[in-house]
Amino acid sequence: MLLAACQPASFRPFLDPADRTHAINIAELSSSSRDLRAYYERIQRNYLAQGLLRIDGGGPDAPFTQRELVNNFIRIALFEEFKTVDGRLVRRESATQLRRWNRPLRMHVHFGDSVPRRVRDQDSQSIADYARRLSALMRLPITLTPVDANYHVFILNEDERRRIGPELLEISPDVNSAAVMTVQNMRRSTLCLVFAIDSNENGIYSHAVAIIRAEHPDLLRLSCIHEELAQGLGLPNDSPAARPSVFNDDEEFGLLTSHDELLLRMLYDPRMRPGMTAAEARPVAEVIAAELMASDS
Repeated sequence: MLLAACQPASFRPFLDPADRTHAINIAELSSSSRDLRAYYERIQRNYLAQGLLRIDGGGPDAPFTQRELVNNFIRIALFEEFKTVDGRLVRRESATQLRRWNRPLRMHVHFGDSVPRRVRDQDSQSIADYARRLSALMRLPITLTPVDANYHVFILNEDERRRIGPELLEISPDVNSAAVMTVQNMRRSTLCLVFAIDSNENGIYSHAVAIIRAEHPDLLRLSCIHEELAQGLGLPNDSPAARPSVFNDDEEFGLLTSHDELLLRMLYDPRMRPGMTAAEARPVAEVIAAELMASDS
């Protein structure tokens, strides 16, 4: 099982004197959820003030070479952020095998009762559009459906997420208790997370679950959707060297970039095989990266 999470870079408070109005009755939320809404709005405002959460996909100011693309692929696809230690998931990077999906994805988006209709409609459309984009890169169908789903996306507030354990165990029987505890006890420094399960330990995913905080303002929530849904496809790690990329905890880029699209195309190239080690995957990645860079030049 992989688990990947997005955590905010350190930030300086950046306060907007005019608070935005919200589409729901904030008084009905718990104090914990209200506090988180205010906290994440400060984070987003601060990021935007610093020119972060870019939505341009990269550009002339963020070039990358073929060698950098290969190194980033190895670091992001062949290493994991978390390990299970004494029944707990802890942040500790470790080598892993190449993992990906080999079957159509049936994605079900679950909204907590606290999520207003405007946000449900907006996020449903964003996820549908993004799923089409990911499907084209993977060359695997992604269908949004509640029927026999194998990729679940939960958009929940603090109180709803703390109660999600029994439902996680019901929809993902192979999930371990460490993952359930990690979801239920998410620290506020964890913006969102995803775990994908390789039931047969053969490098092929059987199902995945992404957790997105409903307290996030629109762009931060969309950024979480982009990063976590892509990580659940087989890009579980982050790298400070990856640029332009959402797989970098500096939050410079908020949405999937041209660089990240190449990573997904490399991962789902038929010359890559589930179960490969980093040493086995590198020479194949070098060939594919050369072809992709040549075709895009």
